[in-house]
Amino acid sequence: MPSPAEQADLAKPLAAPDAGTPLAVPSILQLIGNTPLVELRHVRNDVAPGVRIFAKLEGFNPGGSVKDRPARKMIEDGLACGALVPGKVILDSTSGNTGIALAMIGAVLGYAVELVMPGNVSEERKRVVVAFGATPIYSDPLEGSDGAIVLCREILAQNPDRYFKPDQYFNEANPQAHFDTTGPEIWDQTNGTVTHFVAGLGTSGTIMGAGRYLKTRNPDIQIVAAEPDDAFHGLEGLKHMASSIVPGIYHEDELDQKLGIATDDAYNMVYRLGREEGLLVGQSCGAALVAALQIASGLTEGMIVVLFPDFGDRYLSTNLWLGWRNVG
Repeated sequence: MPSPAEQADLAKPLAAPDAGTPLAVPSILQLIGNTPLVELRHVRNDVAPGVRIFAKLEGFNPGGSVKDRPARKMIEDGLACGALVPGKVILDSTSGNTGIALAMIGAVLGYAVELVMPGNVSEERKRVVVAFGATPIYSDPLEGSDGAIVLCREILAQNPDRYFKPDQYFNEANPQAHFDTTGPEIWDQTNGTVTHFVAGLGTSGTIMGAGRYLKTRNPDIQIVAAEPDDAFHGLEGLKHMASSIVPGIYHEDELDQKLGIATDDAYNMVYRLGREEGLLVGQSCGAALVAALQIASGLTEGMIVVLFPDFGDRYLSTNLWLGWRNVG
């Protein structure tokens, strides 16, 4: 196991390199962040020419998702305050991506990781966490992410001294990671011209943190959340807040709008993104873009940044792709 000083150094965020500078780093964790924007030029429906839509591709993080950012921050804070020390096991509930990030970080820093996940998360996610050396614990698939939260709490209560629980739904380090990194990246990448930021609601850390930062730069920027339109949905990773355990980090009054997105609409958008933009993404990305296009339809000009949390290779075994060949 690396020493505490080495652990802190390995997890230290890396500044963006100067143009033309070869990138060589001592730790995979230093490649978290600085993800690209890509303009969506084909999946635009009837959006006015003066409205530009950019996707921020978080699948380029080394763990494959936006969750690398808060996972690193939560572990950094745990090390800094002494809550995470050698011998402790990292434990948290997850719908998949945060678990993958924690498993990757645990492997780099030398900590065992146990992850409570709904039993119906995609097969790809289950295999990835095991490949990183983590131990999965499956909760009732019918209870979704809330069931994983409850089971995780029970495991922690049985042996509190064994575990360090980042507690992504209630840890302010989650939105802080996005305030420190995601928000500033979007501002810089758009040269401060972003007018709308759209993201899905899971833990809510992304939209809370990035939204707060963007509001500090320009209070007129609109922060728009996308959530499933029903408690019974197929949008893995997203929460229907009215029917869920509401994360402690979620503050709905900080949103300018919240839009409910139908599962079928999100799925169809995923198919379109693959065929028309060459982007293979997951369900939550499709939902976020549906929301972004709803916003765009009412504008004559603007710059919308929509966050795509991951790529789609983690969902090829899910209902998203059952019968996809019949999609028109």
